[in-house]
Formats: sequence, structure tokens, C-alpha cells
Amino acid sequence: MVMGEFGFLGKEACPFVEDSFSRFLSQSNMYGLCQAGEQELLAATLKGKVVCFRYQDLQQKIRPVAKEVQFTYIPVDAEIVSIDAFNKSSPNRGLVVGITFIKDSGDKATPFLNIYCDYEPGSEFNLESIAQSCLNLELQFTPFQLYHTEVQCENGCSETVFLLSGHDQRIHLYKENASLHQFEEQPVERLFPELQELPSNVLWLDVLSIPGGRRLSAFGCQNGCVGLALVDQTGPEIVQSWRVQQDSPISTVLLFPLHSQAEPADPDRSSVNVWSVRFLWSEWSVHCALRDVQEYGVSCHACLSESDQCDAVLCALVTDLDFDGQKELLLGTYGQELLCYKFQQPMRGTEEQFQLLWRRSFKSPLLSIIYLDLTGDGLRELAILTLKGLHILQVHYHGVP
Repeated sequence: MVMGEFGFLGKEACPFVEDSFSRFLSQSNMYGLCQAGEQELLAATLKGKVVCFRYQDLQQKIRPVAKEVQFTYIPVDAEIVSIDAFNKSSPNRGLVVGITFIKDSGDKATPFLNIYCDYEPGSEFNLESIAQSCLNLELQFTPFQLYHTEVQCENGCSETVFLLSGHDQRIHLYKENASLHQFEEQPVERLFPELQELPSNVLWLDVLSIPGGRRLSAFGCQNGCVGLALVDQTGPEIVQSWRVQQDSPISTVLLFPLHSQAEPADPDRSSVNVWSVRFLWSEWSVHCALRDVQEYGVSCHACLSESDQCDAVLCALVTDLDFDGQKELLLGTYGQELLCYKFQQPMRGTEEQFQLLWRRSFKSPLLSIIYLDLTGDGLRELAILTLKGLHILQVHYHGVP
């Protein structure tokens, strides 16, 4: 790694070093990266190419490999908009990949959603086989984010579905019909009543299951509206909903839990984990972290320090990066900065907050962040998709190889 290429700024040095960089022939976008299986990534470029990234044992050494995957029914002149993948909910088996793209037919542009899934025993997780098994759906709207989430069905089982936002101011639901071996569009209000009658085009959606058979659904809109709903999944029924209007498009929304031990001074809660959910949204220049949304809705919020100095924030991630049991929050910006905030546990009588811990500069805008164990060594890597390619960063704390 060259110190002059990636600057270390902020209160502390960035604890990650770059292990590899895969340059793309054309640029990607904020919907262009997803995890596929346990140790693989799929990155899509606007010129119709999908690259699979993994680490392989080559000449007795683990090395990064980026290889293009030939997904069928994607024309060479297609512009890929979004990509997503998931493993089917148990007891079903198989990897499912969804790709939205726009085909330029000359006189008009036609949008499509391709869903790839192989039903042949032994091939359910073989990416090369899956890429040849395509359900091609023509869309009547321009697609945006393709997102998957698990829902509770009427029979009591869980199932993973696709949710696709579009320029028609709607969220579209695609659910598997197991008897026909294909996915079908179904009315979104049947499983997600909170995602109907939307105020604008949804640019980003996030859903989080919480204890008690409930979920939180959040969305950020092109007109600056941020929506949040608490839903009883057994209905499903909306328990409570909130909306707040901002001044510019919402590029990211993120729901994340923080587990904190109750204070020993309270004898009834001394050994109970308190489930608390926070909510982050980002406009083009402002980012707001909220207190427990189940209690406060969207009424209590605070601006993250320096988050308004790096242009639009296009991606966010919450995870424990330094293995101390406390969450860190990562923001990737169009201003080519990766910002890391540390959650500070509140002392009695003080407000909790995220403090800027470190930041790191890149050579192009950051579009997406995923944290996963690519090498199979038990330590996760930070995968960062930028406008020019895919960076893989490995942790390098003192005492950690």
C-alpha cells in the first residue's frame, strides 16, 4: 500500500490495510455490490458486466480472483442498475441472484428484472449453473434498489423475497412459487402494508426484524421524505408509523440494533439485554443518527460530526470492527472519504453519541460497503465498491495479524 495514495486522517489511524484492488472496465453504482454465498461477492458494472470476487488457493497461497460471470439474457448493450442475492430460507436450498437492467433498443429503453435460480439437485449453489437458469421479467417502470428480506408467511414458515423500488413511486414484491419453480410478482400490501401509498420514489429501503414477531421498515425518498414503520408480522399490521421531511434526496437509510447491559443500580434489569434499535439516514450532505426508534420514532436526532463536509454519503455499515463489543458506524461518501464513528456508551445523566474515530481517503467516490470473511480465516474483510473498482481491506490492529 502506498501512503500517498490513501491518506490517513482523523483522531486515529485507519486500522485497515489494502489487500487487493480490482479495477472495472466501466463504472458501477450504489446498487452494484452484493454478497453471494458465504465467501463470494458479485459486483455489477453499468456496461452489462458482472464480476465474481473470491479468494482461492493458488500455488499454496490464498490469492484474490476476480472473474466475469456470464449471466444469460443480459444484452451486451444493457445498463445494469442493481444486483442482489440471497440463500433461500431453510428448509429450502439454493442461491438466488436478481439483476435489474435497462436494454437500449434504439427507439426506447426497456427495463428488465432477471432472477437466476437453479433447481437441479447439486447445482443450487453453483454460480455458473445458476447464471444459466434465468427468469426474465419485463418491467413497466425504471428500477432502483433491489433488496431482499425474510418474511413470515401464513403457514408459519419464513421465506425470503425480493423488494424492488421503481420510478413509479411503488415497491414491487417478488415471491417464489415453489410449485412452478419460478418467482412471481405479488401485491406488496399483502406482506408489507407499510410500503404502499408512498410519497415519492424510494431510493433506499431497509427492514429489520425485532423480538416479539415484529419488524421495523424504513425508506428514504427522492423528495427528501424519510419513512419508518413498526409492524406486527402476524397480521401483518402496522402498529405505528412516522415520517419526517428533509430538504434533499435520501441516499441511505439504515436500521441497526445496539445491545447494552442495563445498569446494575436497577435490580429488575441488572442482567437483562435491552434491545434498542437506532436509525440512520443520509441526505446529500447531512446524516442523522436517532435514539431508540421504538420509543422515540424520528423525533430525536443528531447530526454526525463532519458528515456534512464530504459530499453525499452513499453507503453505511454498522458492525464491531475492533472486537471490543461496541459498534462502529462506517459512512462511505461521494467525496471519496470513508468515515468511522465509534458508539460511546452513555454515562448516567449523559446522552449517547457517535464520535468520529478515523477517516480514510480514496481516489474515487465510495458506493457500497460489505463486511464479510472472504478468506475463511475467521477474520472479516472490508469490501468497498468505488466508482472505479473493488477494494478489499484487511484489519491490522496491534497484536492482530
